[in-house]
Amino acid sequence: YMAGRWKPVAEALINQYDLTNDSSVLDVGCGKAFLLYEMKLLLPELRVSGFDISKHGLANAREEIRDSLFIHRAQEPYPYKDNEFDLVLSINTLSELEEVKCRRALREIERVKKGNSFITVNSWDNEQSKNRFLNWNITAPTNFSKEEWIKIFSEESYSGDFNWFTF
Repeated sequence: YMAGRWKPVAEALINQYDLTNDSSVLDVGCGKAFLLYEMKLLLPELRVSGFDISKHGLANAREEIRDSLFIHRAQEPYPYKDNEFDLVLSINTLSELEEVKCRRALREIERVKKGNSFITVNSWDNEQSKNRFLNWNITAPTNFSKEEWIKIFSEESYSGDFNWFTF
C-alpha cells in the first residue's frame, strides 16, 4: 500500500457522484481495495463493499476494511438487493472476462446500483492501438474495440459511465 496513491481518484469519484458519509459503494473486482480504503479515509462513514477472485489481493487489503471484502466472481449473481448502492465501480475487471460473463456482470452492476456506476475496460481504437493492445493483453478474452464495447453496453442496457484503458 502506498499512502495517498488512490486519493486523487477517490476524491474525483466522491465529487463526481456527490457521495457523502451516508452513501454506499461497491467495487467489482476490487483487488486489494486500496481505492475503497482511500474513499473511507475521506468519508469515514461511507459504506463500502468489494469483491474479487484473488485470495491474495483480499488478504493484502488494509485491515480496516477487510471485513467489507469477500471472494466472488463478477459474473455470478451479487448477494445484494436491487438498487442497493449509490455507486458501483469496476476498474479494468470486465475486460478480463469472456464476453458472456462480461455481459452477466454488466447486468448485475446495473441491477444493484441506485443510479450511478463507473467502469473502465481495456480497449483500442485504431490498428496501431489494437496491435499494442494485443501484444500486451495476452490473457484477456475480450479484446474489443471502443465501438464493440459501446454496442455491448447498449445491448445489455448498461446506463452508467465508462472510460477506456487504451494503448
